[in-house]
Parts: sequence; C-alpha cells; structure tokens
Amino acid sequence: MKLAVWTYEGPPHVGAMRVATGMEGVHFVLHAPQGDTYADLLFTMIERRDHRPPVTFTTFQARDLGSDTATLFKDACNAAYERYKPEALIVGASCTAELIQDDPGGLAAALDLPIPVIPLELPSYQRKENFGADETFFQIVKHLARPCERTTNITANILGPTGLGFRHRDDIVEVTSLLNDMGIDVNVVAPMGSSPTEIAQLSAAHFNVLLFPETAEAAARWLERTFGQPFTKTVPIGVGATREFLAEVAEITGIPVHSDESRLRQPWYSASVDSTYLTGKRVFVFGDGTHVKAAVRIAKEEMGFEVCGLGCYNREFARDVRTIGKAYGVEALITDDYLDVEEAIERLQPELILGTQMERHIGKRLGIPCAVISAPVHVQDFPARYSPQAGWEGANVIFDTWVHPLVMGLEEHLLTMFREDFEFHDDAGASHHGGHSPREIGASPEVAEPPVSTGGDVVVWLQDAEKELKKIPFFVRGKAKRNTEAFATERGMTEISIDTLYEAKAHFAR
Repeated sequence: MKLAVWTYEGPPHVGAMRVATGMEGVHFVLHAPQGDTYADLLFTMIERRDHRPPVTFTTFQARDLGSDTATLFKDACNAAYERYKPEALIVGASCTAELIQDDPGGLAAALDLPIPVIPLELPSYQRKENFGADETFFQIVKHLARPCERTTNITANILGPTGLGFRHRDDIVEVTSLLNDMGIDVNVVAPMGSSPTEIAQLSAAHFNVLLFPETAEAAARWLERTFGQPFTKTVPIGVGATREFLAEVAEITGIPVHSDESRLRQPWYSASVDSTYLTGKRVFVFGDGTHVKAAVRIAKEEMGFEVCGLGCYNREFARDVRTIGKAYGVEALITDDYLDVEEAIERLQPELILGTQMERHIGKRLGIPCAVISAPVHVQDFPARYSPQAGWEGANVIFDTWVHPLVMGLEEHLLTMFREDFEFHDDAGASHHGGHSPREIGASPEVAEPPVSTGGDVVVWLQDAEKELKKIPFFVRGKAKRNTEAFATERGMTEISIDTLYEAKAHFAR
C-alpha cells in the first residue's frame, strides 16, 4: 500500500459523508474503527459548519475483532434511529471495516426500521472520494425519488453541491439567480440542503442543472432515463461557459435567454490597461476535472494567459482533460501523486499556478504565486463573504483571485529590485515607525559575507553575482540560477561572478 502525507481525494466513505452532511433528515451509520472517526474535523473545522455532521460510527477497537462486530453495528443503527429520528438512514463501511465483511446493508435491513435504509457498496480499495459522493447521491435518488406531475411553471433541479465542496454554497445562489432571470424557478437543490421528502419530488422539475458532474452525474443520468428529465452539460464557470449554459437552458425549455449582466465586470477588467501587462503569463492548471476544464478556458480565452501545463487527479475525467490538453498543444498530467505535480511545475517554471491547496504549498516552496481553483481546499477557502465561482459574479471573483497573486508577485519583485534603496532596504523598517531615520554616524558598515557554496563546494556565487541574481524576477530566478550553475560547471568554473551570470544569460538566450 502506498502511503502519503497529502492526498487529493480521501476514501469513498468521505464522499458519502459529504452527501449526508449536506442534507437534512438523513443520518449515516458508518462501520469504522476508532481511527476513522474524523468527520467532525473535516466539516466543523475546515468547512466551519455550525453543527456536527450527521454520522454515527461504530468505533470498534482491536479487542472487538475477536467478538461479534456485527452486533456493534446493529446497536449503532438502533441508537442512531432512536436519538436522531431521521427520515432515512444510509449505512456503509469504511476502508478498514470493509475487510471484516460484516455486510452493513444486510444487518441494517434485518432491523426492520420504520424508515428507508439505503445500503452503500463503496469499494474503498478501488475507488475514491468523488466516486463515493456520486454513488451515495445516486443510491439516495434511486431509493427515494418517486413519479410526480410536472410543476405548472417551468422548474429545474440543481444537482451536485455537497458538504466540503469548493464554493458550492455560493454557486447555488448564483445559478439560482441565473435561472430566475429567465423566469425559471428551482424545484430542489440536492444533495446540499435537501431532505428525503424533497428528493421524492425531484421528478416534478422539467430538467436538471448538473452543476458538479463529479458528485451528481450518475443521479442525473438515472433521472433522465427514469423520468425523462434532460440535464445541462455545460458548467457555468467563466463568462463564455455561463453564456453557453444559458443558451443550453433556453434550448431545453424554449424560453429565450434573458440575463442581467450589469454585475459582470470581468471582461472590462481583463481588457483594462492595468491588466494588459499580464497578457501571455504562463500558467499551470491542476485540480478536479470540472474546475480544470473551466479554468483552462478562462485562462486562455478570457484572461489572455498561456497554458503551459494542465492536469487532474480524478481519473474519471482523464479523457476530457487529455482532449483539452491536446487542443492546446500540452500533454495533460493525470495523477493523484502530488510529487508528480510538483516535478512538472518545477520543470515548467510557470508564472502562476491554478490548483488545489496542495499546489498552494508547492508554490510556496518554489516561490511561484498560486490561486486555488478546486478542492481539496483548506479553511481559508470557505470565506464568510459571498464568493462564488459560477455565473457573472463568479467570473468577477475568479478575476480577482487569479490576478491578485500576480500583482502581489510584481510588488514583491519591485521591492526586491530596489532592496538597496534607502526606503526599501531590509534595515529601513516601516515608514510609519520612523524607519527612514539615517544610520547613526560612526555606525559600523556592513561586513560582506564570504561567498556561499551552492554546488557541493564545487561552484560558489560571488557577492556581486548573488546581488544581481536577486534582481531577477522571483518566478524565473530559480531557472536562471540553475542555468548559470550548469553553464559554469560545463566550463570548469568554480566561482560565479556577475560576468558569468551575464555570459550564461547570453548563452541560453541564443
């Protein structure tokens, strides 16, 4: 088994938790050992939820394995029903509990509880978190949805938002607004915010908006086959995709497109003078398939960036992402190993990373700005403010999120360039603290430090060369340093002077 400190996706039972936690009136009984009971940390600390997730764990221990763990599970089911009185119960096993083969579905069914009991078969050692969410929501819909008469007015269901989803809460509001502008009401949003009673009424809507395919595509396809509900294929993230989404809704419903674009500022900001210096910036995009597909299009067509690398961690979207990469002349990276991603970023030396919290850490280590576009994310990506990714306001938020790291990077570079200036040198201090006071007369001058070896006592940088190296923009400084050291090593040099730095620059420019 391969173990890693960081993972892009957890096991599938975490996906099931995301669905259950987003819903109301549903409880999840998870057959799991003591070490797998970390749901509270995920949802209350990272997502900042104001209530605990609706999950009951059997929490068996090593000493229980020699006795009847099945009885522990049945007791947990009975206790969860008596305490929480849910409308429906979902039952399953964690990756560890799967090995003891207690069959949670059969055990729960034998209890004959007076509510629907939905068993989950989540192959923990073959599939991962997004599959778990998709399969869990599909099973809930399949067990609870019932035939209903269509609503009098044209309505839609919004499918896919879950707990721990990247900006799902705000995307619901934005997409609802887009539909309302066209005179379309929302029947049910699911799984987030829905109850088993509302799931039963899904078929009353005229069509479904598939907002997040990772977590709701199986359910959307089943609703289309079973109840004749078409679903949208375009995820409205970005200006172009939002317009295409509205056109798709118009084609499904026969209602002409009407949308209030007065809130949309992204196209003007992208074309403004302050943004033109960003044109052609090289970006690397990595995350879940849906957000990567959207981000690549926005980066290239709406922001004027150059996509130098892209990829995704969920293999279900590998074909789509590879197709996009081929269209842009870039080989897509499909991997769930963050070390592979780090190696690709280090090799490509982009000027901006668009990724997950994993890429944010990689960017910090490499000195490359990063904007987060996809789960997995951390607490700072669940802001108190309204911050969608979808729709018109989502386009505005994306512009700010992506451009600000570049602007701050430019500021950092300028401060570095003028480090020797009387206002900006390291000893100056803050101006509002009297930092510009002149050095005291007679103060000892700075003592030049001896050159520090960077190549195992083979190649050292002289002070003037090191000083000049710091003037190179931070996002290409690493590459310039490596090229110069390689240039010096090939020529048998043991010291790098300022002349060596410029000779290497001329050499690699040819």
